Amino acid sequence: AETVVSKSGAGRRLRATAIGGIAVLLWATLALLTTAAQPVPPFQLMALTFGIAFLLAVGKWMIARSRGGLPVFSHLRQPGRVWALGVAGLFGYHFFYFTALGIAPPADASLIAFLWPLLIVLLSALLPSERLRWWHLAGGGAGLVGAGLLVTRGGGMALRPEFISGYLAALACAFTWSIYSVISRRFGEVPSDAVGGFCGVTAVLGLISHLLFEQTLWPDASGWLAVMALGIGPVGAAFFVWDYGVKHGDIKALGALAYAAPLLSTLLLIAFGRAEANWTIALACILIVGGAVLASGDMLRRR
Repeated sequence: AETVVSKSGAGRRLRATAIGGIAVLLWATLALLTTAAQPVPPFQLMALTFGIAFLLAVGKWMIARSRGGLPVFSHLRQPGRVWALGVAGLFGYHFFYFTALGIAPPADASLIAFLWPLLIVLLSALLPSERLRWWHLAGGGAGLVGAGLLVTRGGGMALRPEFISGYLAALACAFTWSIYSVISRRFGEVPSDAVGGFCGVTAVLGLISHLLFEQTLWPDASGWLAVMALGIGPVGAAFFVWDYGVKHGDIKALGALAYAAPLLSTLLLIAFGRAEANWTIALACILIVGGAVLASGDMLRRR
């Protein structure tokens, strides 16, 4: 009986990890759709896309209510610490990321910000029943090197003192998302529907930031399609499935798997003629895929 229960638990954990992995696939479309949404500035785009995500969540709640589910806005009745964590994670990550891109060179800022998957692997060791082994570190490190090759196109980083505030913002971005993801596991009883409320508050804060720091620019017809796609996918559904994955799946495997996002994003840009294939991308592919498999060793052995 214990063996059956163990296998059942391993199967649920694998399923939750796979669901969380959908977020990585959705985030891979972020660069392509964001370029298609130009010239909308970052915080305005945040307000629009998270607003769409919130409205879709409300629509889902209304459908569920019509079928005998919970009252529509009961999903918003969460403890203050849950709200603080969710809003800090979603809005804080994007605020620091856009701030970093506005100050430091995009390649440098992006690479520093992409420390978050490795930080998830490291910080997960602080969680109950989680242990950090050498293969977790090796897998996360390989993914980081692969992501670095993609972001810098093999040219490396050239840190300059005049951009120190941008580098610090990028580092804050990495820590914000990794801490949010790891601590979310401590709130496993909070349903992922609560993310809809976090999206709504993030949209409002994004609008305030836009009005304070940016000039309003609207997209054309094709740009609006890109905005809608962003709100549905990488800025919408992605956060719901990621929340479920980090709460119930293998968080270390998800951290390493997250490095597939820049790889898939680059491959999409190549497919649409916005980037060129080269040996750097091939090497990055080997490092990222190999690192994800290595970091997933625990889950694969249990399976």
